[in-house]
Amino acid sequence: MSIVVTGASGKLGRHVVEQLLEKVPAEQVTAVVRSPEKVAGLAERGVRVAVADYNAPETFDGLFAAGDKVLLVSGNEFDKGRVRQHSVVIDAAKAAGVALLAYTSAPGSLTAALADDHRGTEQALLDSGVPYVLLRNGWYHENYTENLAPVLEHDAVVAAAGEGRVSSASRADYAAAAVAVLTGDGHENATYELGGDEAWSFAEYAAELSRQTGREIAYHPVTPEALTGILAGAGVPEPMAAVLAGVDAAIAKGELVVDSGDLSRLAGRPTTPLSEAVAAALKD
Repeated sequence: MSIVVTGASGKLGRHVVEQLLEKVPAEQVTAVVRSPEKVAGLAERGVRVAVADYNAPETFDGLFAAGDKVLLVSGNEFDKGRVRQHSVVIDAAKAAGVALLAYTSAPGSLTAALADDHRGTEQALLDSGVPYVLLRNGWYHENYTENLAPVLEHDAVVAAAGEGRVSSASRADYAAAAVAVLTGDGHENATYELGGDEAWSFAEYAAELSRQTGREIAYHPVTPEALTGILAGAGVPEPMAAVLAGVDAAIAKGELVVDSGDLSRLAGRPTTPLSEAVAAALKD
């Protein structure tokens, strides 16, 4: 039996693999990637590396074995039909008779266009009959803290979220939940709504940045249309810019507040405060 992580060279997948290696022998872990050179260090540590691509179904032939536990990390190629891509993995998992397939989805409360592919993948997974876990990940701290350059350049947090709040957590937190599911028992056919312990507003985020930098950083709320234009002007493809602005509109409606407590329960510890993520980002 192997624990198989797709997208293992990605930002979330790497966290999952590293945390798995703290709990199980390396030879029990399989990292699925498109570019093996990106995970050469993992191979040297004894992790099995498999090369496969969501866009090439044949690359998943024989990759899984009966009894495997699989983490399907959702793809980020929004223009290539993510439900079809994810179904490639689901079909291969079903054919192999895996014991569990966990999928990194989006909160059930999220109605923005970003959630459409997740809902489609969830349905494909349920229809497959494969034992599943839906890890409905909320927003990541890093969605903001990895993009501080324009904030610090203009001393402004710009968002179309109004006074909405976000229950974000770190990638390491979400990875810990995935590892708990992959290494534990009794999670079959479960759905977990995952978010940080404390929700925050963008005004509070700007205040935290001000506190840690010693500068006056203000929150400037804008309309979704204006944010789409700002992002497009910064080089984000317009369809993606519209999707991101749609997430902000969902935040304004309270759709990214997740108060189930599932994340800290699965991780076995409190989630990482936003202030810690800000401090770490400012050190880099």
